[in-house]
Amino acid sequence: MADRTAPRSRVRYVLRGIVICYLGLLVVWPVALVARHTFADGLDTMVEALSDPLVTRSLWLTAQVAFSAVVINTVFGVGVSLLLVRYRFPGRRVLSTLIDLPLSVSPVVVGLALVLVYGGVDGWFSPVLQATGFEVVFAMPGMVMATTFVALPLVVREVVPVLQEIGDEQEQAARSLGANAAQVFRRITLPAIRWAVVYGVVLSLARSLGEFGAVKIVSGNIVGSTQTATLVVEQRYQDFEQNTAYATSFLLAFAAILCLVVVSLIRPQEGATR
Repeated sequence: MADRTAPRSRVRYVLRGIVICYLGLLVVWPVALVARHTFADGLDTMVEALSDPLVTRSLWLTAQVAFSAVVINTVFGVGVSLLLVRYRFPGRRVLSTLIDLPLSVSPVVVGLALVLVYGGVDGWFSPVLQATGFEVVFAMPGMVMATTFVALPLVVREVVPVLQEIGDEQEQAARSLGANAAQVFRRITLPAIRWAVVYGVVLSLARSLGEFGAVKIVSGNIVGSTQTATLVVEQRYQDFEQNTAYATSFLLAFAAILCLVVVSLIRPQEGATR
């Protein structure tokens, strides 16, 4: 028995070592290098970056776009999850497949598609938009749409399994006692899926903060107007202003790590709730 378990233990240790090395080279090392360059001169680099009005403007714009996208995806994600799990209708499988489309389509393609539909002279909705004076491309609405699209599946794919697991017995019992749809959702459904919703929101926020390709195409990367933090990193690095690029990258990485910490704190509570 001991002879059999010893090789298995060695295999487990080898596999763990490979995974740790892989994550170290792919994630930990690059992030650590960004942090080292950011704080090589103490806090001077960070203070200098945050004192730049273009950088602070880009960070605030990134926060606005990400917040708007997360709110839209949360409302849409919960609604679509209920539709997919609680109802049967023609095209249900097609809808479920389309939800995963942002995971397979390049964000650059998404940005280009939005430009072709809403921008330029030949855009599908260009005549209407020009007549009303409402700007989508190279403006905040287009950036929110692009960011919303790339983060679309995250809330849905967290809520759907939980809805399938809890079933609908309690909801049916509440309806039999006279509760309306709003009361059933607020008192039965939402408490049961709240941690899945929060988990999906955190993932959606992290994805929205780091979006680059789709936003770059649809925003036009206008300095001081539609330039988000990720676009600032690219421009400043290409302009040999590495310190600002490092500091902005560190702030984005820190936000992503903070989201991961929140997720790690949510998981035990979610498991305990179930």
